[in-house]
Parts: sequence; C-alpha cells; structure tokens
Amino acid sequence: MSDALTPHARHLITHAEHPVAAPLAEASVDAVLAHALGRGRAAPRLLDLGCGQAAWPLRALAGRPDATAVGVDLNAGALEWARTEADRRGVGERLELVAADAGAYGGEEAGFDAVLCVGSTHAFGGLEETLAAAGRQVAPGGTLVAGEGFWEREPTPAALGGLGAVPSDFADLAGTVDRCLAAGWTPVHGHVSSAEEWDAYEWAWTGSLASWALDHPDHPAAAEAAAEAAEHRTRWLGGYRGVLGFVTLVLRAWGPQLRTGG
Repeated sequence: MSDALTPHARHLITHAEHPVAAPLAEASVDAVLAHALGRGRAAPRLLDLGCGQAAWPLRALAGRPDATAVGVDLNAGALEWARTEADRRGVGERLELVAADAGAYGGEEAGFDAVLCVGSTHAFGGLEETLAAAGRQVAPGGTLVAGEGFWEREPTPAALGGLGAVPSDFADLAGTVDRCLAAGWTPVHGHVSSAEEWDAYEWAWTGSLASWALDHPDHPAAAEAAAEAAEHRTRWLGGYRGVLGFVTLVLRAWGPQLRTGG
C-alpha cells in the first residue's frame, strides 16, 4: 500500500459526494445542458474535455436517449468510476471515455454539437486558449460550454494566498464575458454559481477528505489527508470565500472564421 494518496485517488475521495467537479448543483447542471443541447438537434454529440468522473455526460445521456458523448481526462480512476456508473445507468454504450490530456486531445474536429470545458481551462493554459482549442471541436451552429472562475470583488491578499493566484489570473464577470466576445463567442446562457453552491462544493470537498482520514486512521496517508483537508478549509474560509466566483457560459460562435480563430 502506498504511503501517500495519488492524485487520482485524492480526486475520487474529494468528489465522492459531489461528482460535478465545479460549484454547480445538479439542477444547475441540467439547466446548462438543456441550453447547450436543447436547440432541436436530433442525436446530439457531446464532448467533455477534462470530464473527471463524467458527471456532465452522464446527466446529458440520461436526459437525452438519442445523445452520445465522449469524455476526456487523465484520471484513470475517475474514468473507471464513470464507466461503471454509465453501465449502471444503462448509458454505457453511448459514452466513450478517453484517457488523455484534455489540452492535447486531438479528436475529430468540428464534429460535436456541444463541447464542455467546465473548471478545466487550466489544461489549455487559460480561458482564451480553451476557447480557441475546444472551439475547433464544435460543429457549425453548436455550443461551447466554458466554466471559469472570476473575481466577485477585488481579490484580497488572503484570497490570492489561498488560491496561489495573482490578480491577472481572473477577470471580473464582465471582463470574463468580454474575453469570450473578443474570441468570437457570444453567450446565449449563463449560470453564476450561488454562495450556497460554492459552500456545498467546498464542504463536500473538505468533508469527504476529512471523513476518509477519520475512517482510515491506520492508513499511512491518513494524517496527510487530514492536514490537507484542514489547510484547504482554512484557505477557503479565511481566503477566497466570497471573493472568487464561478460562471458557466453557454457560447455560440458568430461564424466559422471566428470559431477557428482564422
């Protein structure tokens, strides 16, 4: 048994109670998906870049029996969980899972009715890079769903320290939308995560890790997991809570030349 938790194992623990790896409630996820896929397209195809446990594709497939989806992530453990869950829900035949770096995924271009990258823009190097790379996968007339942090208010030193961030890492909400518009993408729907959604996500993240440590006191990584949960909780409650927001935007391109950056 390893003396430390692998990143893959840590992800499964911290998201055990909140498989959506972003501060959105399940109802909010459904509403975003309805806007992303609900434009009358038959047999829509969805791509989730940085899918984690494939919570978004699983909900999309459950709600649209005619849909198919591809999920891409480096976390083999999360993908294994997703495969088991997809089979349990009866949607396994319509879900393809790819173990790869989302930022380097070279799947079929311009073939998906909806492309998602929610909370994983770091895989591409930032929001603008995500819009350019993920946008190339969107079929004409399709949607790009981007989930990104933004400053609810001027970041404090405590918030910056808690996130390990600098002010330029995020814009405010208006600036985030402006970045999308400048890249040729216009919002047709948006969801700003509520304080309750943020709190539910953070309590689940820290609480699941703390509970795991308490339930496995003899594990070599128990003390490390407990300390990490406590540190994360302190950085959140004493740092970025109420400072960092999160917005999930459903975007459409003005035209192919804007979508591809050409």
